Amino acid sequence: MTETVRIDGDRLWDSLMEMARIGATPGGGVGRIALTELDRAARDLFVSWCRDAGCRVRVDRMGNVFARRPGRDANRPPVMTGSHLDTQPLGGRFDGIYGVLAGLEVVRSLNDAKIETEAPLDVAVWTDEEGVRFGGGMIASGVFAGIYDVDTGLARTDADGITIGAALAAIGYAGNEPVGGYPVDAFFEAHIEQGPILENESTPIGVVLGAQGQKCFTVTVTGEEGHAGTLPLTERRDALLGAAQMIAAINAAAFECDPLPVVTVGSITARPNSRNTISGQTVFSIDSRHPDDATLVGFAERMRERCSEIATAAKLEIDFTLISERQSISFDPGCIDAVRSAAGRLGVKSRDIFSGAGHDACQLNRIAPTGMIFVPCEGGVSHNERENARPGDLAAGCDVLLQVMLERAGAV
Repeated sequence: MTETVRIDGDRLWDSLMEMARIGATPGGGVGRIALTELDRAARDLFVSWCRDAGCRVRVDRMGNVFARRPGRDANRPPVMTGSHLDTQPLGGRFDGIYGVLAGLEVVRSLNDAKIETEAPLDVAVWTDEEGVRFGGGMIASGVFAGIYDVDTGLARTDADGITIGAALAAIGYAGNEPVGGYPVDAFFEAHIEQGPILENESTPIGVVLGAQGQKCFTVTVTGEEGHAGTLPLTERRDALLGAAQMIAAINAAAFECDPLPVVTVGSITARPNSRNTISGQTVFSIDSRHPDDATLVGFAERMRERCSEIATAAKLEIDFTLISERQSISFDPGCIDAVRSAAGRLGVKSRDIFSGAGHDACQLNRIAPTGMIFVPCEGGVSHNERENARPGDLAAGCDVLLQVMLERAGAV
């Protein structure tokens, strides 16, 4: 009988639009940086909605907010869902926020249908998922999952030297609850895809198998400065030219892998950065990702080899340094099957998909069975004011979320 329960899509949309007014930008997006007054206003609105829905709200020491809908058996571990309320400086209305308000809509819809569950349901807001202000991202969910200790998390600073602990106190969300340390039955996160695959295939539901591994490098190419008008091309050791050749070679190497990785050079710094001086040193970044760790390792070696070959031919020096890496993540098979099965029962088309981005679910996956539900976003655009999603797709994802949470929590 619970399969006939549906969420209120109009109410979900209205909640998303009301939340989007907090930090609204001229371009139609949202700029709501973590632990600012705008973040406080968003948290306050969420907390008020949860209390109106009969939830008990608690806040832990990292500022993570949990709204609990009681279950018949208070001793059972909660079935948890949620995401984040903070955004990029010129972000969108759905990244993160959809996962939080989809969880709230599940609670509201179960209240409407007068359905009890055996286990409690928790809707979580994780602090500073985006990492815009304090760097790194997903720090607070990482503390919850035991990846970092609380003191390390609270001591992390922004560009002005303000710690997470001080910023939490300033907005009134320095909670007293311990961070984690208790069992979670399962965690499900609903999220926009942030890519074009689902929209291109007219598929409302992405069954997320896991998240791609990532390797990030800093490449420093060193040559020699020279006068732009007097030094012949044959005599130059142009670091910027060499870096440009390396970047093209890196992109070409990606197409030698099957399936394709994604690779991005997003930052380039040339020294002395003068119009009429040959670059003596150029530094660029590489962000490479793939769902298969072995493929990612092989691609990294291929990039290193191609860059070294170009450096040798151009009489340049090169330093190719790994600065961060993250192994690929596989979500719980039971949670994956639950999402896939729920979509099938509801008659909604779905397809398996990997996440190219990191999410709080990737942290929770370390301590609890975890799954994710993707829905399409227009043009695959995200981290952008133009980020958009269709109400029907958002409702479909929320309906799937309701079903998988009921299945885990046990409807009475």
